[in-house]
Amino acid sequence: MVKTPIFKGSCTAIVTPFNEHGVDFDRLKKNIDYQYENGTAAIVVCGTTGEAATQSLCEQYETIRQAIKFNQGRMKLIVGVGSNNTETALKNAENAKSAGADGILMVTPYYNKSTQKGLVEHFTYVADRVDIPMILYNVPSRTGIGITADTYRILSQHPNINGVKEASGDIALVGTTRSLCGDDLYIWSGNDDNTVAMMALGALGVISVASNIIPGVISKLCALCLEGDFVQATALYTRYAQLFSALFIETNPIPVKAAMRELNMDSGLLRLPLTEIGRESLAKLISTMREVGLNV
Repeated sequence: MVKTPIFKGSCTAIVTPFNEHGVDFDRLKKNIDYQYENGTAAIVVCGTTGEAATQSLCEQYETIRQAIKFNQGRMKLIVGVGSNNTETALKNAENAKSAGADGILMVTPYYNKSTQKGLVEHFTYVADRVDIPMILYNVPSRTGIGITADTYRILSQHPNINGVKEASGDIALVGTTRSLCGDDLYIWSGNDDNTVAMMALGALGVISVASNIIPGVISKLCALCLEGDFVQATALYTRYAQLFSALFIETNPIPVKAAMRELNMDSGLLRLPLTEIGRESLAKLISTMREVGLNV
């Protein structure tokens, strides 16, 4: 069976604009429209950047439902469903499919710290029971466990496992995974600062934080890489490299929500345990934004 990638290019892991009452759906609609208008190929809702860990299941489902309504099929819509409880991940995946999502993004289980065998069984359990394309999510800096290339090889044989958001920062792992899996497992960069390097090794794009504020730039960066123009892609990347770093000056999504606010794109409140960006961090972020030409 030949797999078709869920998307190629730039996918924005969009923030969730919370207010004191819950989710600000008017603001969410504006954010989704802004992404479409700037060439974004796909969006992820209820992911890490969307602070899904602080949402109830009912609130997540309503966010998904509203996002799908606002999107109107213009971009691929992927839902974060990961949990360290396999049954909860399955329920989240079922909700995403029933709401009409195009795919799901499933992070490795955190805190439990399973073995590689446990990872295979965790992802397979959900993929066996929900007929929707799954993107694995490898981010050991957050979860405490990483996926190995051999585990990717095993999981790549499942027809519902479409690819991986690789956020380990391990470029050698990407190369080895491409060698073992080929097009049985598509790869997307999970870090803005790894996009060009990973696409040079065959990744199909990025699931991006920076594209919340510069979606046109990230779309162009991916398009250049997909066209094989890595000279121009590197030049564009170099221009924004410091911004990519500054957006992680504190825990994501603290800086990107602050950046959106500075750009008059009301990103809403953060939910505890996340807190507002520190004064020194904000000053550095604003300075970097100005250096790349953003109107702050």
